[in-house]
Amino acid sequence: MTSRELDIVLYGATGFVGALTAAHIASVAGPEVRVALAGRSRERLEALRADLGDAARTWDVAVADAGDLAALRALAARTTVIVTTVGPYAVHGKEVARACAEEGTHYADLTGEVLFVRWSVDELADRARETGARIVHACGFDSVPSDLGVMVTAQQVAADGEGTLAETTLAVRSMRGGFSGGTIDSGRQQAITARHDAAARRTIADPYGLSPRRGEEPSGGRRPASGLLEKVRRALPVDRDPVTGRWNGPFVMASFNTRIVRLSNTLTDWSYGRTLRYREVVDFGRSPVSPLLAGGMAVWLGATLGGLAYRPTRAVLDRVLPSPGQGPSAAQRAAGRFRLEITATTTTGARYRTRVAADHDPGYDGTAVMLGEAALALALDTDRLPDRAGVLTPATAIGSPLVERLRERGFTLECERLTTG
Repeated sequence: MTSRELDIVLYGATGFVGALTAAHIASVAGPEVRVALAGRSRERLEALRADLGDAARTWDVAVADAGDLAALRALAARTTVIVTTVGPYAVHGKEVARACAEEGTHYADLTGEVLFVRWSVDELADRARETGARIVHACGFDSVPSDLGVMVTAQQVAADGEGTLAETTLAVRSMRGGFSGGTIDSGRQQAITARHDAAARRTIADPYGLSPRRGEEPSGGRRPASGLLEKVRRALPVDRDPVTGRWNGPFVMASFNTRIVRLSNTLTDWSYGRTLRYREVVDFGRSPVSPLLAGGMAVWLGATLGGLAYRPTRAVLDRVLPSPGQGPSAAQRAAGRFRLEITATTTTGARYRTRVAADHDPGYDGTAVMLGEAALALALDTDRLPDRAGVLTPATAIGSPLVERLRERGFTLECERLTTG
């Protein structure tokens, strides 16, 4: 792809997160990086280019509709990478991803949609491997911190000769910031689809639902709840860490992130370990009200996700949830941050802790940095990328080059051994 006209095409550049991503790329990419802004409106794209200043003065502008495969293939043929922020991806992303798979063009997105990634695995993986395209999903807060954090942990465990990962938990220690309107809309569309499609519901419910080698994965089944207390416990997924005494509640992004991490394990022939048991939680602390707060989060999350599937409750939620294209002010985003901690026990009995953190709003500026650096890595770090093509994850498509890039931008991704086996 060295002979292609462009290095990066940012599709959906005039959206809220798209514009933040464009600003990040403009701030860190040198003049030798050939970038184009793409979307449906030439006027808005040119206005954005002007707003970005001298750093983007030579950038190209390209117009293409998300449903026009011919135009998207022509665009993909011009560039090494297309990075897209246009969701919901199951509605607006299929032809963009297909164009990249057909043209051998690397692709990165921000999807948090299980059904879209499953479609991509089924429909595009073989063709992408033939053309050499890396189709890389989940390159924002969904699911870079989870995916790279577990990868870094597994690599350190292997380097120390402590076997492979077993019980592994990501805990959200602190987080300030919001989820974008586009993320909410993706969840809304997936909930609507699942309500009317039994096969979609099964895919969403399957913890290994993204695996291209499903028959080689654990069954993932659970025995039926044996009594009222167990039914309540499952409905309100709240527990207390036996080591730290801290109360854990559900994390809204866990259902997607955990599947991406498991997919990375599968795509690397289970390099993290066949015994990997991975989950994600929110840490509510040790105070007397901690279990109540964790339970309240479980109730709120269940009611919100369930409510998005039904028209009457969805109409109510739509009045209070952010709409696509909306986002917080620059001052509000500047106060954002996230602190995540992965604790893992290995097959030798050793214990590890990995910290993943950044002083960025996770759903906006942080996601723009992660997506922008993923695009730059795919375009510029080709000699250091894993020798892999097809439908991939951030860890399996980019891996260590993305870790290094994020560290250079102030992100923390550090692993330490707590005890030996």
